[in-house]
Amino acid sequence: MINTEILAQASVEQMSWLQVIVLSIVQGLTEFLPISSSGHLRIISTMFFGQDAGASFTAVVQLGTEAAVLVYFARDIITILIGWFKGLFNKDARGFDYRMGWMVIVGTLPVAILGFLGKDLIREHLRNMWITATVLVLFSFVFIAAEKYGKKQRTYDELTMKDAIIMGLAQCLALIPGVSRSGGTISAGLFVGLNREVAARFSFLLAIPAVLASGLFSLGDAFAPQAGQAASGMQLLVGTAIAFALGYASIAWLLKFVAHHSFSWFAAYRIPVGLGVMALLATGILIP
Repeated sequence: MINTEILAQASVEQMSWLQVIVLSIVQGLTEFLPISSSGHLRIISTMFFGQDAGASFTAVVQLGTEAAVLVYFARDIITILIGWFKGLFNKDARGFDYRMGWMVIVGTLPVAILGFLGKDLIREHLRNMWITATVLVLFSFVFIAAEKYGKKQRTYDELTMKDAIIMGLAQCLALIPGVSRSGGTISAGLFVGLNREVAARFSFLLAIPAVLASGLFSLGDAFAPQAGQAASGMQLLVGTAIAFALGYASIAWLLKFVAHHSFSWFAAYRIPVGLGVMALLATGILIP
């Protein structure tokens, strides 16, 4: 009997350097914008290179963009960690930073659990291009609704555990290519009354544990994936570095943009892109 696992590994192709560079640029530019980095990677890898690079490559290169978050928010992260550890051993020291530490932990649990239990579903069945295109369009209306109905008045110091849980549940939607991790969490933040900049900052902090865990967990699969394409160690290193540099610039730009502009501008981009992909799928130019 033929070993299907051996056949699967035999069908996996090595990624080219052009693919790695292009997809890493896409990852760096789109990871923090609410336009779905996984959706764009899925679309561009299929449109220009004829094959999905795979969820494992995406997860590993995301380590670069998450490293950008760690550097950009280093002062915030250190302050939260110090406050959290102090609060663990001293009840009198349990201030906002202590509570923030727990908010990040609790808010991360939903996506960590669902991502682990639904690993196979996420990596295979949810990466259909029709799903990605449809979600790009439909979820855009969530952005518009969040802008319209969210009061956008609450500040960073007013974050609560309830906010963390709601935004953490919204983060689970990002497991579907096309939703956008930042788009889901920021929209949820607006719905609970946070202002745009606060929702965006907490969205970045909330993503750190889940995305780092996902990338590290997928490191082995990226070298020898069961689906998609394999990448060498040097390719993953270069891709991660590119994603880091562009991801850092994207964070700075997004925080300035959302402070003064409507979140709905991203819906105006997502909808035509999603409809365009649907047209390409319907005419057979793209394969789902």
